[in-house]
Amino acid sequence: MAAEIAETPSVVARLVSEQGKAIGALGKRFRTLDPSVIVTCARGSSDHAAAYFKYLSEILVGVPVASIGPSVASLYKAPLRLRNAIVISVSQSGQSPDIVALQAAARKAGAFSVAVVNQTGSPLAATADAVIALHAGTERSVAATKSCIASAVALAALVAEWRDDAALRDAVAHLPEAFEATLARRWDNALPVFQAAPSAYLVGRGPAFPVAAEAALKLKETCMLHAEAFSGAEVMHGPMQLLQDGFPVIAFSQSDRSRQAMRASIDRLRALQGRVFAVTADAAGGADDLAVGATGHPALDPLAMLLSFYAFAEKLARARGHDPDRPSRLRKVTETM
Repeated sequence: MAAEIAETPSVVARLVSEQGKAIGALGKRFRTLDPSVIVTCARGSSDHAAAYFKYLSEILVGVPVASIGPSVASLYKAPLRLRNAIVISVSQSGQSPDIVALQAAARKAGAFSVAVVNQTGSPLAATADAVIALHAGTERSVAATKSCIASAVALAALVAEWRDDAALRDAVAHLPEAFEATLARRWDNALPVFQAAPSAYLVGRGPAFPVAAEAALKLKETCMLHAEAFSGAEVMHGPMQLLQDGFPVIAFSQSDRSRQAMRASIDRLRALQGRVFAVTADAAGGADDLAVGATGHPALDPLAMLLSFYAFAEKLARARGHDPDRPSRLRKVTETM
């Protein structure tokens, strides 16, 4: 896991270099298709990358994105109505039968299909209308890291081309350097708090919310730590009841229109005696501030935050006495129906 986290900058550099033209052509295709809706199909970490795309599509392009449960096709065989739609399937292996089944059902229903995959010889890639290859290399760690970030970067690049956004395109091109800077940062000040914790919250808004969800998953997978993810708005409701002295929270906050609202949420959680570590690309240097390398675009900063979190989770797992490379109940490829 540690080695694959360290590979992420080079993986992203290879992705941008090898797939740039294909993603550019696909962005033009999206403009021609002018979809009224996009649906996504994924599970686990790949689903979090798809949810990140959802926020970018809805915020930057205005096209709604909905995640369809794969069982709708694989188990229920339900007919879909997807004329003038696009389906995006995200999968490291491209092998899970339920993901393949939903993509096939969506195509049959009239959707244009895009597979975002690491294994280009997979069934998912073979049956898609278009493929974005991640070029992440073999991922041996059960807990996906470099493939999840590569998937999110590929989808961010697609949004940049779809809306012909020069600023976002340029920031994507410079992500390898930003990720190198991010890997030089350490979150060691948060380790003792999470090492002793029985539970934790991960919080974010907008494109950072799927990052919070991915972070919560990684704490379960690698650290045997119960963790839940909430938006900065939802945590203000029922979840606040669990906050007691020192309850650990990591709050991801990018510099966009959500920043002020997230600041208010962080202040409120701290007032309730939560131990809140605030993650930003411009940390003020406080004891509970966690900094990452700035990417040059607020929509991409959550990905730098996720990379830093991965490195933190790998260290935390070992500090809690677990081997993050060998989760006892998990395996790399889960073929669900």
